[in-house]
Amino acid sequence: MNQPGLILFDCDGTLVDSQQQIIAAMQTAFADNGLAAPDADAVRAIIGLSLAVAVDRLVPGLDDGLRQAVLASYRHAYVASESSLALYAGVREGLEALRRKGYWLGIVTGKSRNGLLRVLDTFDLHALFQVWRTADCCPSKPHPAMVLECMQELGVGAEVTQVIGDACFDMQMAHAAGVRALGVSFGVEPASRLTDAGAARVYHRFDEIAPSFPGLASVPPAV
Repeated sequence: MNQPGLILFDCDGTLVDSQQQIIAAMQTAFADNGLAAPDADAVRAIIGLSLAVAVDRLVPGLDDGLRQAVLASYRHAYVASESSLALYAGVREGLEALRRKGYWLGIVTGKSRNGLLRVLDTFDLHALFQVWRTADCCPSKPHPAMVLECMQELGVGAEVTQVIGDACFDMQMAHAAGVRALGVSFGVEPASRLTDAGAARVYHRFDEIAPSFPGLASVPPAV
């Protein structure tokens, strides 16, 4: 039986230009709780992980009360900055083109469920995605659970699934799930690091993605 192709996108740094907001929110969260704020490069290095894992990477061994306070401060600061978020150029058009070509689309993200839903609401993207997984329902990247659960939900195999993301964690997750990894260089990682992490191809603009995928024989039904 022919299976529709499934393309799973990361969110931050791949669909949404949110790097500066994430850096600022993390630095604010640390400073508000009397901790030395991490520099921008340190924060970039953890973008894509679930929030709790990211904080643990930045400051291992925090007292749980302080850790929870940092998490709460980050969430507050980031939500306050969301009005300045924007999609990367060509995102909506590219996603619509892939749907017309017959692909199912999904999101696999280190964001929380509520955070992702706010993105989908803000940019009116709900109708373009058939499946998604977030960090509060699955283990953090690079664990493959997000990808595996999306494939299981839609009944598609690894041979027709690919992950597109901007971080090495995305490439590692894809390989752990046995699917093709594709990178974008306009997020947190340069093309060379994505290639080293296993990206089969790296796109430099979002509008390069859809033309690289062949049209499928038929458009699958909505799910």
